[in-house]
Amino acid sequence: MSNFIIVICAIFLSVYFTEQTQTLSEEYINHINRVAKTWKAGYNFPIDTSIEKLKLLLGLKKGEGNFKGTIKVRDPLYVTDYLIPPSFDARTQWPNCTTIGQVRDQGNCGSCWAISTAGAFGDRLCVATNGSFNQLLSIDELTFCCGKSCGNGCFGGIPYKAWEYFINHGVVTGGNYGTSDGCEPYRIKPCFNEKGQYTYTCKYGFFKYNHKCVSECYGNKTIDYTSDHYKTKIVYYIMGVSTMQYDIMRYGPIEMSFSVFHDFFNYKSGVYTKTEGASYAGGHSVKLIGWGEEYGIPYWLAINSWGVQWGDNGLFKIRRGINECNCENEPTAGVPKVKNIY
Repeated sequence: MSNFIIVICAIFLSVYFTEQTQTLSEEYINHINRVAKTWKAGYNFPIDTSIEKLKLLLGLKKGEGNFKGTIKVRDPLYVTDYLIPPSFDARTQWPNCTTIGQVRDQGNCGSCWAISTAGAFGDRLCVATNGSFNQLLSIDELTFCCGKSCGNGCFGGIPYKAWEYFINHGVVTGGNYGTSDGCEPYRIKPCFNEKGQYTYTCKYGFFKYNHKCVSECYGNKTIDYTSDHYKTKIVYYIMGVSTMQYDIMRYGPIEMSFSVFHDFFNYKSGVYTKTEGASYAGGHSVKLIGWGEEYGIPYWLAINSWGVQWGDNGLFKIRRGINECNCENEPTAGVPKVKNIY
């Protein structure tokens, strides 16, 4: 029995160290580029960054698959009297809404669920107000004030619950780390510094514990905290590829959750599909801004939250229409409440 346990432990350690050494290695990147037909891999993180550190960036909590919430399959406000265009980019559709194209850096914190939902909500506010509102909403307030209702802050959260938080509580404005933009700017340092270097904290430091929820404006202190809150009036899961497209065309970007495999950390360009044998790493949440085709391959266009040094200047494309990595399982969105705001 003891020999059996030793063998099992040896196998486990072998797999562990293989993951550690292979995920970001030159050999693995070269392997991906040999077998991947629609995308290219490259260096995004320092090669000695641990797989544990990378997995901590994946802050999507499980348990949403039971769809305890509103599911949207149609909307009377969709413009359905013409075909869905072969390509669409929210950045060019609403050029005055400059927040749509901003790439955030979640830092040493699993706040992807907050960045994706607050980002999509802010963009939708801009669309709904014809550009009168064009600010970033506070990742910080959502991450650290939603509490157990949304999940556990830096240790992951549930996007649908974030949208519900916008209904019941609302969220204030808040820019990036190191700025005084908005009421509550992000308090987590980015993983990439101004020179494009991956920081010591993200590479070796302790994972960021949750900050205390703050109920006042510490960024732009001239803003009134209470009146700065913006809310949604309805929230929903979106069922079906065409419904996802119609919803983006009508209201703006949405949140998209998907399963991340080890090869994805090395994505640089092209239309991502999981390569054979890639190991599961965790769940992730991003902002979906459009779609298109590349060499005949349909894709979704999404903005990640790992800084502009990752991927294609912070963006990526993922295969559309086949539920690649479960990316079409449970997208979420909400409609902003704009009455009496402007």
